[in-house]
Amino acid sequence: IGILVNALREMGAEIAYTEEDGFPPLKITGKALRGGEIEIDGNVSSQFISALLLIAPQLQNGLVIKFKGEVTSRPYINMTLKMMEEFRVYGQWQGNSISVSKQSYHRKSETDYTYQVEADWSSASYWYAIAALSEETDLTIKGLKNPSLQGDSITADVFTFFGVRTEYVADGIRITKARVKDEHFGFDFSDCPDIAQTAAVVVSALSIPALFNGLHTLRIKETDRVAALKTELKKVGVEVEILNDNSIRILSGKLSKASEPIKTYEDHRMAMAFAALAMKSDAIEIEQPEVVKKSYPGFWEDLKTMGFIIEEI
Repeated sequence: IGILVNALREMGAEIAYTEEDGFPPLKITGKALRGGEIEIDGNVSSQFISALLLIAPQLQNGLVIKFKGEVTSRPYINMTLKMMEEFRVYGQWQGNSISVSKQSYHRKSETDYTYQVEADWSSASYWYAIAALSEETDLTIKGLKNPSLQGDSITADVFTFFGVRTEYVADGIRITKARVKDEHFGFDFSDCPDIAQTAAVVVSALSIPALFNGLHTLRIKETDRVAALKTELKKVGVEVEILNDNSIRILSGKLSKASEPIKTYEDHRMAMAFAALAMKSDAIEIEQPEVVKKSYPGFWEDLKTMGFIIEEI
């Protein structure tokens, strides 16, 4: 957490580490933050950037964030900026910087006290995977909409390739099954990296050769997701060729029963992406199932309601 602490200190925050430098726990002494201009690496977690942006309008001098190097999480930063606009607060990109002046948050209208948070498209992607690997599907997911603030809403378009149709209904979406395209799959996941693992599992299960680009941020997530995919897909007979830090090629082949349990590397998305393989196998064993708590704590229970048999071993 050192990167965020350093940025806050530059703005006038009084923060001390009580144990190891760079890690919680922290001692924070409340005081007014002046804001101003800070410089931060472009490859840091978008969660750090979003946190700074959300407080920026309340700072004495507003905030200018100057990025060093390529900004790797731009879609998630833009999602934060768009959400802020819904409360009449505005920031703007200026080259490789974001500027937010001092201003106040406001409701959309004086009579509207309600803000509905969108359901999570990343979480919905696992149901798209299950639909893609099923013979027949008719499933409604509430709370999703189009247009959406979320880059991962591209899931609906991506999965048309795998025979999943999306219909937008009054309170969400309805997904049904159509024919899978029997051809090479290629996609750039730069704007939606969180659905890359799910798509990788699907093309593997359907024996579709694929080229994935835009994966540069996957190596700095909860684990090195590119290396994890290569290792775990090999357990089910699928070869992954790592071309560079940005791209992989998934070779088509016959899916086999997992030679050993699937490791999750403490990564919630590994667990949920590989769970879909149960559609093409008698069973799939996944280690550390509790990791789903990070983003979708009810995932396993929701699978049970859909007829999946889940046992703890």
